[in-house]
Amino acid sequence: MEIEMPDVNSIVAVYDTQQAAEAGVRELQKAGFDLRKLSIVGKEYHSEEHIVGYYSAGDRMKYWGQMGAFWGGLCGLLSESAFFVLPGMGPILIAGPLAAGVVGSLEGAAGDGEFSILGACLSSFGIPKHNIRRYEWNLREDKILLVAHGAAKELMRAKDILRSTRPDQLNVHFEEKTIAAA
Repeated sequence: MEIEMPDVNSIVAVYDTQQAAEAGVRELQKAGFDLRKLSIVGKEYHSEEHIVGYYSAGDRMKYWGQMGAFWGGLCGLLSESAFFVLPGMGPILIAGPLAAGVVGSLEGAAGDGEFSILGACLSSFGIPKHNIRRYEWNLREDKILLVAHGAAKELMRAKDILRSTRPDQLNVHFEEKTIAAA
């Protein structure tokens, strides 16, 4: 019996705005990138004055919050989605395979205390520890992470596509090696 191992090659693009992150997703989609290998992670702006909520029923998902239109559109494109309130980060939304990874990490109590549960999940996607710290900091600073995983060849193609969307940072991670691409 052959067991399929997950790809531990990843690319991470960090965006300052919702519009820029959405452009990254749309460009990958237009180029035929497999969106089942794409995740997006961002922080919801916590407010005492606005409802923040999320639910999923069958193939429908609904999100309320200041970033509702952004997340509603992306969650329709990407496979899984989840909403968490993480210590030290606050309300975080995740769409794509990372959502299932975080749930798995929570259920298995993964992590060694060095990172958040999200950081432990990023590590399982082949992202080195020093980069995880930076990405967690980016989320605290209200930036949006676009994370893709797959074979090296498809990620190098994704890198070229994402570079055209002018992310704040763009890094390719190949099994413990990081290549700054922007």
